[in-house]
Amino acid sequence: MKRALWILNVLLSHWRRHRAQLATLLVGLISATALWSGVQALNQQARNSYDRAAATFAGGKTAMFVGRDSPVIPQEMFAELRRANWPVSPVVEGRVRIDGRSYRLLGIEPVTLSEGAGTAPILGQSELGNFLTPPGRTLAAPETIADLKSREGAAITIENVLSLPPLFRQEQLAPGVLVVDIGIAQKILKMPDRISRLLIGAQNVGSRKPFDDTRLRYVEAGAPGELERLTDSFHLNLTAFGLLSFVVGLFIVHSAIGLALEQRLPMFRTLRACGVSAASLALILVLELIALAILSGVIGLICGYLIASILLPDVSASLRGLYGAQIPGHLSLHAEWWVAGLAMSVFGALLAAAGGLIRVYRLPVLVSAQPYAWQETQQRWLTWQGVAALLVIGAAFAALYLGDSLAAGFGLLAALLLAAALALPVILGVLLRLGQRGASKPMTKWFWSDSRQQLSGLSLALMALLLALAVNVGVGTMVESFSKTFTRWLDDRLAAEVYLNATSDAQGREIVAWLRTHPEVSAVLPAWRTDITMDGLPVEVLGFADHATYRERWPLLEFVPDVWNKIREGDAALFSEQLARRLKLRAGDRVTIPSPGGAWRVEVAGIYPDYGNPKGQIGIDIGALSSRWPDIARTRFGVRVEPDKTASLIAALREKFALGGDRLIDQASLKSESTRIFNRTFAVTSALNAFTLGVAGIALLTSLLTLANSRLPQLAPLWALGVTRRKLAAIELLKTMSVAFLTALLALPLGILVAWCLVAVVNVKAFGWRLPLYVFPSQLFELLGVAMVAALIATIVPILRLLRLQPAQLAKIFADER
Repeated sequence: MKRALWILNVLLSHWRRHRAQLATLLVGLISATALWSGVQALNQQARNSYDRAAATFAGGKTAMFVGRDSPVIPQEMFAELRRANWPVSPVVEGRVRIDGRSYRLLGIEPVTLSEGAGTAPILGQSELGNFLTPPGRTLAAPETIADLKSREGAAITIENVLSLPPLFRQEQLAPGVLVVDIGIAQKILKMPDRISRLLIGAQNVGSRKPFDDTRLRYVEAGAPGELERLTDSFHLNLTAFGLLSFVVGLFIVHSAIGLALEQRLPMFRTLRACGVSAASLALILVLELIALAILSGVIGLICGYLIASILLPDVSASLRGLYGAQIPGHLSLHAEWWVAGLAMSVFGALLAAAGGLIRVYRLPVLVSAQPYAWQETQQRWLTWQGVAALLVIGAAFAALYLGDSLAAGFGLLAALLLAAALALPVILGVLLRLGQRGASKPMTKWFWSDSRQQLSGLSLALMALLLALAVNVGVGTMVESFSKTFTRWLDDRLAAEVYLNATSDAQGREIVAWLRTHPEVSAVLPAWRTDITMDGLPVEVLGFADHATYRERWPLLEFVPDVWNKIREGDAALFSEQLARRLKLRAGDRVTIPSPGGAWRVEVAGIYPDYGNPKGQIGIDIGALSSRWPDIARTRFGVRVEPDKTASLIAALREKFALGGDRLIDQASLKSESTRIFNRTFAVTSALNAFTLGVAGIALLTSLLTLANSRLPQLAPLWALGVTRRKLAAIELLKTMSVAFLTALLALPLGILVAWCLVAVVNVKAFGWRLPLYVFPSQLFELLGVAMVAALIATIVPILRLLRLQPAQLAKIFADER
């Protein structure tokens, strides 16, 4: 033990003499751990919320029956199944708006649920009576009560018309969920004699009779819930960013450890000469590294928690806006998150140091006396790196042509980035060699030659810069393309100047009659819709009025001739792009749509983009919608009016029909709100982009700092020949900025390729729609400028150190044993 402690003390003496290197190593590990753990904290918080939602009557934790071709089930199915000894419990689900916000309303039948319908009961015997007897109770999570700005025991008014029973706190519930008795929910949601699903209990109530009804579909216990399926792509995207940031941080660690091991070669030689075995030396180096990784991991986890806390509001807003998922506004992390973060820190440190540790173990004692023994094999390593890059590119093509999943899309993206990173030193080496061959003056030849020699120490930092800049270009191009497309799409989709939602069908008829007599109104367009299920997918069916607003403005990606006349005739339909992809439909195909009146065979007359909608959508003639779904709510309308008359019309509608702000909105406000949600959706991506680019800048800075001392033997002879320190500093600045500029230039086409992968592969697999790809030259020049500024900032500190270097230190180089 004493021998091991003595060896460890000798090794640690290096860090006491080179505190900047120690800081570099710690910064790399802290950055990698912080960004990775921060992203995982966000993902864990969201998934905890999904689990809470699934565990509370949502069916994710239990088997259930759902409608095969409809989102609702006739209530008599419950009685039939109970008579067949199936321990089922009915659940009614829908959404209600309170003070302009949407909440999920669940109606349960607690008597059958308490017998064990696959979820833990949340009502004790003493609470059951209060829940069932008038006025009943509304159960909600503490976060929901806070959102409602209400207190326990207070009643809640829905849309200024209906009232929920008094509100009571229930800790087990997920945020954004309100639970009431099933009868109350059916009345509020206008679902008389209909239910949403039947949860199947696990208790033994006698032999179950076989039950096979074409109206029902059996869902196994543990199947992923709808929210989990919809948000998988969002969380996979966050994980990919976290992993990229982690890898970029490890580049810093690898660079710092590599230089530290090289500088300790004389120390290793002495220890080996004193009888320390290679295995013992490698083991103690591993223990030293683990200790540093644990220290960095703890600090990184704290930083990761702070990063997650900053980003959580934007993540919560994104998930709520895109998928209707309710995420608490505060972090509550489990112990496994802390353990996993420390494990990732240790794993990352060992991974970054693996090559160096293996070479320490295998390097003979006498060879270790050569200060640059490891750099002599650089050319061989570059050759192998080039071969590896080609192999990874082959894997990328295989993922593109053979894969058909979201994971394959991200695999393609990862393979492209990895191949580019591996190929970067090879490409830069070729370019620098060409520059050397084209030079005629001795100083210029030395410039290119020395740049090639310096490339081995800078290659990892340049890889980090390449990856960070390429991802910034790719994601930025994708977001800007989406923004441009989304804006145009909103202009086409939101063609009416005013949108209203009446409180009832009767009020809707009254409003329409009034609008048709209004001189400033040119058209009243019904916007009725209903929900169905096709092949297990939730689908929204909306109705089109035969009006020029749709014929001239509705965006179509693919369509048959005379498309709108076929829609008007009632035997054709338009399908959203994501639904068409999932069902593998093209324009001209025929497909069966389930309806209350039976299966309805229609032609796919066209396919249209429907960005941001997690559900599939089908557009049909408004008359066909009314005849085949006679019970739909007829409350939604779009109103065409001259833009300058919009404000007066809205004021008149509010005064005459007492419509609140959530039921009456103008086109400009709706577009503004949609754009705000869109921008906030990508706020997290922008922040992670900035973090990643910042870590890449730190990687370049730390590499230059660790190389500063080893550069003196190359610079001292030039100084001795009469080159001033100022000129030497200018040469060093020019060399670093040159390779950084070449790297940034190579990152631009790589970034465009990343953007193509995102819009043509990843987005299609994740969301079902493909975006057009636009290139924005101004954005590329801006990011190129940012990269050069980051490189300049990273170069300033080593250059200042060189300018302040005393002549005696340069002269001392010739006295040292080299």
